[in-house]
Formats: sequence, structure tokens, C-alpha cells
Amino acid sequence: MKYYAGLDLHSNNTYLGILDEKGTKVYKAKVPNHLPMILRALRSYQESMVGAVVESTFNWYWLVDGLMEEGYKVHLANPAAIKQYEGLKHTNDYYDAFYLADLLRLGLLKEGHIYPKKERAVRDLLRKRLMLVQQRTSHILSFQTLYNREKGSKFASNDVKKLREEEIEPLFSDEYVCLSAQANVSLIRFLTKKIKELETAVLDCMKVLPEFVKLKTVPGIGDILALTISLETGDIRRFPKVGNYSSYCRCVSSQRLSNEKKKGENNRKNGNKYLSWAFVEAANFARRYCPSAKRFYNRKLSKTHKIVAIKALAHKLARASFFVIRDRVDYDPTKAFG
Repeated sequence: MKYYAGLDLHSNNTYLGILDEKGTKVYKAKVPNHLPMILRALRSYQESMVGAVVESTFNWYWLVDGLMEEGYKVHLANPAAIKQYEGLKHTNDYYDAFYLADLLRLGLLKEGHIYPKKERAVRDLLRKRLMLVQQRTSHILSFQTLYNREKGSKFASNDVKKLREEEIEPLFSDEYVCLSAQANVSLIRFLTKKIKELETAVLDCMKVLPEFVKLKTVPGIGDILALTISLETGDIRRFPKVGNYSSYCRCVSSQRLSNEKKKGENNRKNGNKYLSWAFVEAANFARRYCPSAKRFYNRKLSKTHKIVAIKALAHKLARASFFVIRDRVDYDPTKAFG
């Protein structure tokens, strides 16, 4: 007898549901998020278990890694691609766990990618760097707004990064405004220091990879964007075609058409938001410094607005990067832009 397990994972507990090959429910349990207890609950069915499905929630690392280390065939369910029947009147953890197991049994499970454990920490460290950059930007904008409000003139962002706390007092006459500005400057300097530390750590372990070196030949892509694209892409072989990769990068439209008429949009957030950000950033650099990219951008801009033109250029760079990574070759502008 073959068995299929569904694990509905939450922040503090996991609901287990196990089906046999005929779809009969043979086991159910609500277990605390403690790996030995979950393994104990599954042990009786392990030898005949075809696979275990874990929903891709914010905290799946420990459970998926633990099950794989014990020899289970683990599948990571993609919640964005799985939709239950909308006519259901009542659902709960019990139904969700068995629904995941049943999708696996029927071969209908939409799966997410289980990123290799040894590379996952480096990727997440780079994501942490992006979060710190966004926080630093918010403090820079806050200081610029404060200065503009008090002085009626602008303060360049690069100059804000160079400021020290002791240089703030002469700029403002009010004590409380000065304290507010010093708080911004102090946090900007602290975040800048941490950002550089994270960049150094990631660069040291990534700069020898061939895909990282080749990606830097693509216009608009430097060290940080090459790192982001390399780590977020992972194994390029998981994308059968270039279209699958550009879709994963959120570089294609999400329209829903019927009889050649737009009837709405599908899930625009399907894909990787970090790759989407990376290629848009690369497009913004490329349109300034790469002649062929600039010509392509200007042609698009003459027909539509700026955001669509940038996304079109990002799509071009994503497709070019796919072949650069897959074939480990230098970027060729004639193949990208003709």
C-alpha cells in the first residue's frame, strides 16, 4: 500500500493528513512544531510513503530540511498556484492537509522550488542587504524632506550619506529638529556600515562562480545585481525554456484574454520579486550607458509610457541573462537587440 502525506504548516503547529493510494484517510494529527514529534507521527508509514507535501509558508526551512534528512521525498506546494473549489462552505486545517496529500496522489500538485540548503543562507543574506538598503533610503528621504521643509532647498542624497552627527547642529536652529536630523544621519551611517559588511561577505564566496563572472558582461549588471540574479535563479536547468525564466522574473504580462478582448488579469505576483527588482534596476542603468539598450528603450518610449518601456527592456535583459547563465558565454548585444 502506498501512502501520501500532507502537512499544513503554521507558526506553532502542523496538521498531518495521510491518504492511501485509493484516497482513503488513514491518519490525522495536530502536532506541535517539534521535528522529533512529527517524525514519530510519520514513522509507521515511512517505508511505503510516496511523498510528503509541505505548503510553502514563511517558516518551511526547518521542516523540509528535517524530512529530507530522514529520507522522505518532500514536495513544496506553491500556494499561489493552488486554488481550492470556491463553492466549499467550510474548510479548516484538516481539509487543507488532506487536500495537499490528494493533489500529490492525483499528480496535480503545483510545486515550488526547494532551494539547496547550503546556498540558501547566502541568498537570504543578500535579501537582508536589500532590506537594509531600503531602510537606509527611507531615512535619506526623511532627512531630505526635513531639510526641504526647514530650509526650502534640496540636499543631495550622496551628500546626506557623507554627513556626520556633529555636522547637523549648524544646519538647524531648532533643538528638536536637530535631534530628528541626527537620528536620521546616525541610522544612515550605521546601515551603510552593515550593508558594506554583508556585501563583502557575499562577494568573497560568490566571485569565483562562472555565472557571476559572465553576468557582469550584461549591460547594467554589476557586482550586486550579478549576485542577486545568480542566487535567486539557482539551477538554471529548472527552467525548460527562456520564456519560463522571463515569466519567473515577472517580466511578462499577466493579462486574461477572451475573444481577443481583455477580461482582467491573472496573478501578477507569480514569480520572484527579487529577480524582478534586479532586472528593472539593470534596465535603468543599461538605458543610460548602453547605446543599443538606449535605442530599444527610446523606441518603446515613443509608443508607450516610461514604466512599460523599462519593463520591456528588463524583459530583454532577462532573456539575455538566461542564455548567458545557461551556456556560460559572454553577453552578445547583436543577439539581444539585433
